[in-house]
Amino acid sequence: MGLLKRFFNQTRKPEGALGALMLRGMNSGHGELADWGFSHLPAIRPAQIVDLGCGAGRNAGELLKQFPSARVTAVDYSPLSVEKAAAYNKKSVDAGRCTVRQGDVSDLPLPEESFDLATAFETVYFWPGLETCFAQVARILKPGGAFLICNESDGLDATGKKFEKIIDGMRCYTAGELESALGKAGFTDVRVDRHGKKPWLCVLARK
Repeated sequence: MGLLKRFFNQTRKPEGALGALMLRGMNSGHGELADWGFSHLPAIRPAQIVDLGCGAGRNAGELLKQFPSARVTAVDYSPLSVEKAAAYNKKSVDAGRCTVRQGDVSDLPLPEESFDLATAFETVYFWPGLETCFAQVARILKPGGAFLICNESDGLDATGKKFEKIIDGMRCYTAGELESALGKAGFTDVRVDRHGKKPWLCVLARK
């Protein structure tokens, strides 16, 4: 595997020096997309939020700012991501407002019906079995809880298709595929928004 492909494969589970480099790029490179996704959050006042696939922790930090009375749990499959996200949000971790932990979204180590809001930025591409993982999200959300998914690829764009071939295990989903999997996992009132100029998708669903 060439160096460039090895680097891009760090998006799935960052580790080592290349993973650390990738995580630094994620916080800055995905900021515009994430902020666009944040603009689709409903007018709610969540007490408990979970950010799934938290990467280096930037989005968990933004959630802490946007909802100053909430507690945020950040979860990632990669131990290196957990380390970097905890460091990025150290003040909030020390203050007891943020918890960062390792976990697999197909079997989340979190209690049932404990969160008001779940977010997933640039991560469902790598989730092992979409319906199974979405069912896990539904399990940990309170009744009426919201689930926000934000993707850079709409599953049809040329760039997304190119990276599917480069990154092992990556799958760029269409809006229809996401809606179908969410419905089968028990979500209702699924709403999809597309960026006017880019192949970005934002999906908001309610339990």
